Amino acid sequence: MPHHEDQIELGRVRQLWHLLEPLHAVVYFAPEASEEASRLGIKSGRWPSYFAWRAAPLGAVGCEQVRSAFYSFSPETVREHIPSIWNAADPQTVLAARHRAVDRAYRALLGDRIKSPQLAEAAVLARRAAEAAVHAGRPLAAANAAQPWPDAPHLMLWQAATILREHRGDGHLAALLIAGLDPMESLVSFAAIGAAPEETFGSRGWSDKEWAAARQRLTRRGLVEPDGTATDAGRALRAEVERHTDELAAAPWRALGAADMDRLGNLLGDYWVAVIGSGMLPGTNTLGIGKV
Repeated sequence: MPHHEDQIELGRVRQLWHLLEPLHAVVYFAPEASEEASRLGIKSGRWPSYFAWRAAPLGAVGCEQVRSAFYSFSPETVREHIPSIWNAADPQTVLAARHRAVDRAYRALLGDRIKSPQLAEAAVLARRAAEAAVHAGRPLAAANAAQPWPDAPHLMLWQAATILREHRGDGHLAALLIAGLDPMESLVSFAAIGAAPEETFGSRGWSDKEWAAARQRLTRRGLVEPDGTATDAGRALRAEVERHTDELAAAPWRALGAADMDRLGNLLGDYWVAVIGSGMLPGTNTLGIGKV
């Protein structure tokens, strides 16, 4: 078992993820992002632009690479968007549009606060943490870290948030693999602990038959009841996955230091409220924000 000091530190790591994730996610939900995607000729709807914005740092990759990096999407959902999306716009064009989308969205959300010394300080602290991240075995974190840093503080903050959330996400996949949870099982087991309703996870594109088969596999392992709720063993395994995820995400924050972690958390609150208060983000999500 970790020492009490380590438990407190890992709690800070998860708290900062909760604060940073909405700041990153504006690129998937802001109307400005939808407009920029439409200008590229990307089809309307959440997923075409999601796959474009998130996969573009990897380059013009194919379906298998995106399936590996994104993990929990069904093969059919990935094939629907990759690699055909690169026919609408090459990755560098998509990245430029992503930059414009975030700039416009942050200006709409934050107004004059994008010029505040507090935001500039938050951007510097978040960048220090992001630059301390080691990217070996973390393809999405590495791809985003390879992008040039913007000068504007609000864009610097978004890029740092993106690197850190992808660093955490890459580590989360490692934790799922260690737990023996395949892409479908990772969703079923997460729904089983109440992270989000089962229908929320339907957006990942798996069929009812595939969901039922994954539930049966987890039931045989003693992790899920036949009605889809988690057993004690299933809850313990998911808690271990989240703890392991926190551990794998902790190194950049340890490099930043406890005092600056606390300072960044205090600075981010105002911007977190602005994003959450806008109503653009869905109330339930497949990440378990506010649930884990």
